[in-house]
Amino acid sequence: MSKSSPQISNATDDKTTVELKGVCRGYGEEWSREEVISDFNLTITPGELTVMVGPSGCGKSTLVNLVAGFDFPESGEILINGTPVTGPGHDRMVVFQETALMPWLTSYQNVVFGPKLRGDLKGEELEAEANAILDKVGLSEFKDKYPLQLSGGMQRRAELARAMINKPLLMIMDEPFRGLDAMSRELMQEFFVRLFEENRRTNLFVTSEIEEAIFLADRLVVLSNRPTSVRQIIDIKLPRPRDFHMLGSTEAYEYKREAMELLHEEALKSFKRTGDQNDFLDAFSKRAE
Repeated sequence: MSKSSPQISNATDDKTTVELKGVCRGYGEEWSREEVISDFNLTITPGELTVMVGPSGCGKSTLVNLVAGFDFPESGEILINGTPVTGPGHDRMVVFQETALMPWLTSYQNVVFGPKLRGDLKGEELEAEANAILDKVGLSEFKDKYPLQLSGGMQRRAELARAMINKPLLMIMDEPFRGLDAMSRELMQEFFVRLFEENRRTNLFVTSEIEEAIFLADRLVVLSNRPTSVRQIIDIKLPRPRDFHMLGSTEAYEYKREAMELLHEEALKSFKRTGDQNDFLDAFSKRAE
């Protein structure tokens, strides 16, 4: 990536605060009703990379939809800088598990689509901003390529560029690197953490991968099993800037052990109802080694 790329607005003075207060959400009627989120309380502080990790099926995607404004709590409230979330808005941008790039548009056209639609950036200003961001994510030479002409990692970078140009108050990442091969995933994690450390925008990152969570997070929010609430918050004190060598440190190992023990307890709750605990315990103990 070019070191002489145009300057993109820096967000080190980001003051965005996100609050979830007593949030509850369930689905179904009467006898078939299932409570998914229960009395969920969390404050995401300005310029912080908050990572949520929880057992499979615990309700992580439901939380993403609630914060993004795609769904609504039955009780409680979600606030962005003190203003209730009442629906989607360009103050929050979501990068999903599956690519949402429009396949009939080039990388450049995907990036400028949102600002063009709203009319808040136009002409040469929009072109300069889009080119600067594409350069920042290493896609300048691929700006005229269509999504299907890009690798999986390049598609994720194009997604990030499309979100970044909107300058959201909150970036929501819903397992964005899931499905990538191991090498591409590791490269994207390093790339994303570098972007965060340069700009320090408020981020909510959701993952099911413990090492990814520890590598990225300022705070690691461990979720309970359904109905989901905050089981524990772990402050990750690994120094920044970060690289993957840190995951071999004693500190990273202790964070991993603590998080795995909590997730073990939560995941086991559902397995106790199936009679398959022994198989699960064996698999989990091997993973934690």
